[in-house]
Amino acid sequence: MKIRFRALSVGLILALTALACAFQTPSPSQPTANVETVVAATLQALTPGAAPVTPPPASSDVLPRTLYYLANDNAGLLQVFRMEKDGKTVRQVTFETSEVRGFDPSPVDGSVAYVSNNQLLLINADGSNRRVLVDGGPQDVNNPFLNAVSSPVFSPNGKTLAYGFKGLNFYALDTGVSNLVIENLIENIDENFQFPRELYSPDRYSPDGSKLLVTLGYYEGASSAIYYPAGNALVRLSGGEGAAICCGEVEWTADGAALFSGSPTMGMFTSGLWRVDAASGAVTTLLPGDPGNGTYNYADDPYLGPDGQLYFFFANMPVTDEFISRTPLQLVRSAPDGVTGRTVLRPDTFELMNENLWAPDASFVIVAYAPIQDVYQGGRAEIVYLDGRPNVVLTAFALNMKWGP
Repeated sequence: MKIRFRALSVGLILALTALACAFQTPSPSQPTANVETVVAATLQALTPGAAPVTPPPASSDVLPRTLYYLANDNAGLLQVFRMEKDGKTVRQVTFETSEVRGFDPSPVDGSVAYVSNNQLLLINADGSNRRVLVDGGPQDVNNPFLNAVSSPVFSPNGKTLAYGFKGLNFYALDTGVSNLVIENLIENIDENFQFPRELYSPDRYSPDGSKLLVTLGYYEGASSAIYYPAGNALVRLSGGEGAAICCGEVEWTADGAALFSGSPTMGMFTSGLWRVDAASGAVTTLLPGDPGNGTYNYADDPYLGPDGQLYFFFANMPVTDEFISRTPLQLVRSAPDGVTGRTVLRPDTFELMNENLWAPDASFVIVAYAPIQDVYQGGRAEIVYLDGRPNVVLTAFALNMKWGP
């Protein structure tokens, strides 16, 4: 899940998915059976003592996994909702009296860790067994980041919760023990104002759980680093000057060896496409924002598919303004370098895209479209198929979309 961020600040960082009929002579109203199916059925019928073979029924699932997202409840408060794989059945999971500020579903059992009222809570997938894991207490009006609870992230095995609270923390679900592993760096300016030199909050685990992408928050702006839980080591990024390796536009490769990141905006950060080596933190620029020919490259939400191809949103446009936030991107596919064999997959443009979520097999992407130009979070969630099939609308509003089990 990738939420579009247009201005980065401490407040923003912390606020920081066969055929099944008997063989018979087809009538004009029935589909003609596949030749291979007919031959197989005939041979099976002629084999003495063989049990009849019934192909499994075709799946009616629209989604490969359950889909979790934030949407407003009847009181207008953001809560966690879950959509089943049929793409229709929706259940409200949380029922808080304060808005849910961040959440993550367990990849194992679908339970949800979330933040509300400055508490870290855990609830079962069916909305039962709500419990408070961490209570951050009342927040300082002048310095709310000092004790803000934020950004719960499940480990791939579902046994650990990483979260932000006075730094980077890990909560062991089997023992209920929480450990602060990196403390936020804070400077006292005066009795009413404290300056955040560097704040740490988790973003997402690598698929094997051996690494954790961490957002580094500053008074203005943000960056990222890679944390290794086994060795308590933080690897900072190097190279790729101006790279926007933070804030939700980053995807791990399946083997956890690298990350890809893109930026479709110009302003605080440059636009472009980058690859990050997870072992060294070295950033390689694949598509520079300014290639030096009077145009800019805009890229967003790159995903390395199981076929070894890189899927992302892309546009190359003449320089028109110093600040660009609604670029008419198109879906493209290329080699992992972002250049070789780059092909436009659909004619659509995605100016109003606020976030998206790739299908694990890269056969489609769920896009949340803003209702109007000036709304930059959430929107109408639609499946956009890469083979040109018509879009499928899933829900009128979704924010912070994530796959469940």
